[in-house]
Amino acid sequence: MAEVITTPAGALIHQVEEYNVEAEPYYLPIGDEIELFETAYAQRIPVLLKGPTGAGKTRFVEHMAWRLGHTRGEQRKPLITVACHEDLTASDLVGRYLLDTDGTKWVDGPLTRAVKVGAICYLDEVVEARKDTTVLIHPLTDYRRLLPVEKLGQVIESADGFLLVISYNPGYQSALKDLKHSTRQRFISIEFDYPPKDQEAEIIAHESGVDKQTATDLAKLGEKVRNLREHGLSEGVSTRLLIYAARLIHNGIPPRRACQVGVTWSLTDDQEVQRSIEEVVTSIFE
Repeated sequence: MAEVITTPAGALIHQVEEYNVEAEPYYLPIGDEIELFETAYAQRIPVLLKGPTGAGKTRFVEHMAWRLGHTRGEQRKPLITVACHEDLTASDLVGRYLLDTDGTKWVDGPLTRAVKVGAICYLDEVVEARKDTTVLIHPLTDYRRLLPVEKLGQVIESADGFLLVISYNPGYQSALKDLKHSTRQRFISIEFDYPPKDQEAEIIAHESGVDKQTATDLAKLGEKVRNLREHGLSEGVSTRLLIYAARLIHNGIPPRRACQVGVTWSLTDDQEVQRSIEEVVTSIFE
């Protein structure tokens, strides 16, 4: 029978010191997502974030890690982020034996570290991971809050502050890469989208330093380019790319050139679609 280990929340905190969010990450709320996340954390309910690339999912998690640490008197809330990919194995998450000069030793993976210290573990683009890898998170997402470590013959009980957060982009997924219903129904879901134009302009101005008019023009560009999705563009321009273009403009690159390299060429290689985007850019930045 596997051994059940209860780990105090303060144990092994040195292992995740590098993941503490020290400074407040800027985040502009669009709806009630902050209240939903705080309530889910208080009830230890796992959270699924859904939305397009560059819509602020990762920044939101970073902001919430900082917020939870400060509002709850902890001063810091460890955050461990894993960028999932098709070669991600269970051992990558849980841990493995490694050889060193003294022989073989066990090294905890990021998920195990998060479970032990009571961190937020954020699995970004979780559907990119192998199906057999995502199954191992199931015991962490119900009342048990346990992590089986088969290679050690142990089952680790989550420290009190542990919370599992996953994200994915529904627009990119196919039947072969979708979140299994058995996994999906273990989380509450918060949907993200690109912000309304006025709020997106505020975000662009804050993150890049450009003036209000330039930020508004870039937000207008984002709105118009996203309307081209029906004309061959697989996904609209992200707020992230608009910020990149704004930073180029703020540092002396002409607006149309900044939009060409920061938006048009980053979105598509299709020359016809590129011309359509360039026409939109020209109509805004004459």
